[in-house]
Amino acid sequence: MQHKKRLFTPGPTMVLPKALEGISQPILHHRSKAFIELFGEIRQGLKDLFETQNEVLVLASSGTGAMESAVCNLCSPGDEVLTVSAGKFGERWGEICDAYGLKRKTLEVEWGSAPTSKQIQTFLSENPNAKVLFLQACETSTCVNFPIEEIAKLTRTSNTLLVVDAVSFLGVSPLSMDRWGIDVVVSGSQKGLMLPPGLGLIAMNDRAWALQKKSKLPKYYFDLGKELKAQQKNQTAYTASVSLMVGLKAVLDFFKQESKEKIFLKHQKMASAMREAVTAMDLELFSKSPSDGLVAIRVPNGIDGEKIVAQLRDQYHMTIIGGQDKLKGKIIRIGCMGYLDVFDVIAVFSALEKVLVSLGAKISLGKGVRVLQEKLLGALL
Repeated sequence: MQHKKRLFTPGPTMVLPKALEGISQPILHHRSKAFIELFGEIRQGLKDLFETQNEVLVLASSGTGAMESAVCNLCSPGDEVLTVSAGKFGERWGEICDAYGLKRKTLEVEWGSAPTSKQIQTFLSENPNAKVLFLQACETSTCVNFPIEEIAKLTRTSNTLLVVDAVSFLGVSPLSMDRWGIDVVVSGSQKGLMLPPGLGLIAMNDRAWALQKKSKLPKYYFDLGKELKAQQKNQTAYTASVSLMVGLKAVLDFFKQESKEKIFLKHQKMASAMREAVTAMDLELFSKSPSDGLVAIRVPNGIDGEKIVAQLRDQYHMTIIGGQDKLKGKIIRIGCMGYLDVFDVIAVFSALEKVLVSLGAKISLGKGVRVLQEKLLGALL
């Protein structure tokens, strides 16, 4: 029997049906008039979503490709750069910088916590020659949001540029690149944008483009100067991910029709209700500054978190994800990003309760589900 499969991972996420329809259409040639018209509409839609007047470049890559493009387009050999290690993706910024031989300083923050603006201010003052500070908007591995708006107030009056990984933040929570004063924002298609993986996004302001023109790190495919010239003509420098671009247009139309503010509020309400459900189940939340796109739960003592993930997948056809690296087996992460609704969230918590009881957790069936019903069913988000 064919079972419905539900994704509650922090990426990929469930895809918007209209986007699936678009992706399945006969493919356009990437130099055709039809594609040029499509891309012109996409460019404006992305500016609206990022809340920026800057160009938002679309790359045929994952979000990590957009991250690497930021590093190699802003830096030169021997540059000092700053990263924050508060999870796996902060570490990824460090690994990319190391691959290019940059002089990296790292602020270590306890996993599950976010750096404070005061910590960042001290970090910046201790490293006045740093060219770039690389940060997450949401550290996906710990489900923690960083105070980016506050941090941007510090960097926009300094000589250090702020580069923000918004891969699991864009489309989930409010982000205003220009108003906040962020120099560079990178993202990807497979999380809050409700698309399959394969598109990297990067927007840079004038400060960043000035640095890009001086960058001496090697680059070819990720030469954003070439991409800017092409994309301002509604083209891409190299072959575009045409079908995904058709899907992206459908997603951007959805954000416009529904209003992004309404979509952000939906995520906020769903994540808040999920956290209340966790507490009602006498389980412990992991994140001290929680995301609205996914919720991290400490695994009860004596239970293997990987077994929770496996049983949900094998018995209930629901995919959540466990912890990474030092958190493997210690936390589980349940997303509410992507094309999910209230009934999906209630269903996964109902199955989670059953799995936990079967593994020996001392919880009462129905407590978490009851909270979700009370908080969400009236709203029908």
